[in-house]
Parts: sequence; C-alpha cells; structure tokens
Amino acid sequence: MVYALVTLVRIWSQDGVRHHGHPAVRLLVPTPAYLRLDVALAVVAVLADLWLVSAAIVFGSDGIFTEDWMGYPGMMDPTGQNYQAGVVSALHTTARWTFGIAVLCRCWTTAGVQVCVLPLAAWWIGSFDTYYT
Repeated sequence: MVYALVTLVRIWSQDGVRHHGHPAVRLLVPTPAYLRLDVALAVVAVLADLWLVSAAIVFGSDGIFTEDWMGYPGMMDPTGQNYQAGVVSALHTTARWTFGIAVLCRCWTTAGVQVCVLPLAAWWIGSFDTYYT
C-alpha cells in the first residue's frame, strides 16, 4: 500500500494521458507512469481481496462451515444460517464496486483483477458444505 502511495505521489505532477495518437488510444492506453500506479493498485487489491476472503473463512469456520480440510467445525451456530449467502453477496458487491471505480479511474489491470478474483472467491465460498446444506 505504501508503494502504491509513493507511486501516486511520484506521478502526481505527470500527465496520465498520452499526447499523441488517436483520441481513443490516448484515453485507453495509459502512460508508463500511470501503468506503474495501476499495477501497484492491482497488487494492493489482490492483497485486500485475500484478506477479505480469509476473514470470511476464519469467521465461518467456527460453527458454520463443515469442510473436512478445516478440522473440527465446532458446535452449530444457530444464527449463522445466512452467513454463507451474506458472504457471497458481499464479495459480489465488493467486486462490482471496485471494478466500477477502477474502470472510472482507467486502472485496467486493477479492474481485471477485481473481476477475476472476487467472483471466483465467492463461488468457492459458496461451494462449502455447511450445517445448513
């Protein structure tokens, strides 16, 4: 995250749009400095996504998810019936918002990462066995 902030500070005074070529190319193809910022933001987004998915698994592993690789699931949590659906919905919503923000900021690599990582993580968590399925 610090690297992304340092990159942002370094390119702040530089222009993020190319000055030559067709207008569509100038809009869609970022300058090399802006591309470095995009890659740094993509790395930060992947790390944040991993943290979010890990937190969902850790909180659901005690009394909700019953996967064999998680070990003993503990006693059934009577209030956790909607946990899995809520996590899947939250991951899809996060993917939509972060993708939209990345596209508006022309961070194509970050947008691609968000479209690939979070929906797949939501599908993976949605496939877990629970006490309720």
